[in-house]
Amino acid sequence: MPNRRHFLMGGLAAGAAASLPTFAQTNTTTQNRGDRAYWLGLLERVSEPVLKALHEHTLRRDMPVEAAPGQRESRAVGTHLEALGRLLAGLAPWLELDAASGESAQETALRSRYRAWALDGITSALDPSSPDHMSFGASPQTLVDSSFLALALLRAPNQLLGKLNEQTHQRLVEALITERRIQPGLSNWLLFAALNEALLKVIGQHWDRMRVDYALRELNSWYVGDGAYGDGPHFHWDYYNSFVMHPYLLQLMDTLGNESGAWMVMREPINRRAQRYAAVQERLIAADGSYPVIGRSITYRCGAFHLLADVARRHMLLEDISAAQVRCALSAVMQKTLEPKNTFDAKGWLQIGLAGHQPELGETYISTGSLYLCSAAWLPLGLPSTDPFWSQPPEQWTQQKIWSGEDARADHAHDE
Repeated sequence: MPNRRHFLMGGLAAGAAASLPTFAQTNTTTQNRGDRAYWLGLLERVSEPVLKALHEHTLRRDMPVEAAPGQRESRAVGTHLEALGRLLAGLAPWLELDAASGESAQETALRSRYRAWALDGITSALDPSSPDHMSFGASPQTLVDSSFLALALLRAPNQLLGKLNEQTHQRLVEALITERRIQPGLSNWLLFAALNEALLKVIGQHWDRMRVDYALRELNSWYVGDGAYGDGPHFHWDYYNSFVMHPYLLQLMDTLGNESGAWMVMREPINRRAQRYAAVQERLIAADGSYPVIGRSITYRCGAFHLLADVARRHMLLEDISAAQVRCALSAVMQKTLEPKNTFDAKGWLQIGLAGHQPELGETYISTGSLYLCSAAWLPLGLPSTDPFWSQPPEQWTQQKIWSGEDARADHAHDE
């Protein structure tokens, strides 16, 4: 497949070299290692300003608050918690991973540093005396991002949740309970409240079973077919099935699925629907790595493929979709969304946009911290480099295959 190889070696490897020479120069002996190095280069470029500032207790001082006109003051209330929770939700499986045979020394060292800095950041966020203390419950947005932090802790139970000191652990409990004062609307927000309760259960606290049950039953009632849920009673053309709904439902089944007979029955359709929606997502990625610019929150960039990345990480891809084609497709998406000029400001912080700096693409609820949900695309880094996701040779994804003239099986809806 010379076209695919040329694309990766010329475009992706060059991009990796520009952003992180250490990974690009030491891990390009084979193409599959080159993809992992490329992802790690982007991970470091995006994460370093946030995690370094959290480590130094200077996030509030150093992180700019870009927002829609007239919204800067209101968004400043929660934007720092957004950056913390969203970034760690994507990094968590990689932070949880034990170093495997054959892993580069650079990757091991980077993970070790970021584990320590992530713990510093969580501790600081929950410490009332810290300059980076984050006010849980102070605005509706904090329900969203306390939940992304909860998702990170559930995805890294040993290296993040299990390493919190006793005082921070207690402060976390208090913060999650504080979020109960915020009433979520009839939308994907029900899942944010439910996941906070799941974390409370995991850490041995009283948890509200009704919040979880209500979220699961409502989402089930909003299912519209072919892998898609409505965001409330109505369907929306956007990426929220991937940003939130499917990944949260999968995590709730992981954490609480056995707590109720009614929830156990939900697990199989939740998994099947997620697999189908991930297959649709793979088909949405054009031959050049672009994808339809449609719906809310498009400035989360490659985070639009949260579900595809999560399903790949879980080894749940449908059998006619290879791990290699997903890896290559996601690499192309990252190149399209994280490499354009002006994606980052002069100090390395993400700026509002999808392919560069495009502030008009940001809704009134978008601010600098919001943008770090792009990290969700990196979930497969939680798989060791020996996993087929990384070890299989490069492969064209569906749109590349079809538009280059290859034959392919016709797609069809998966209705229940």
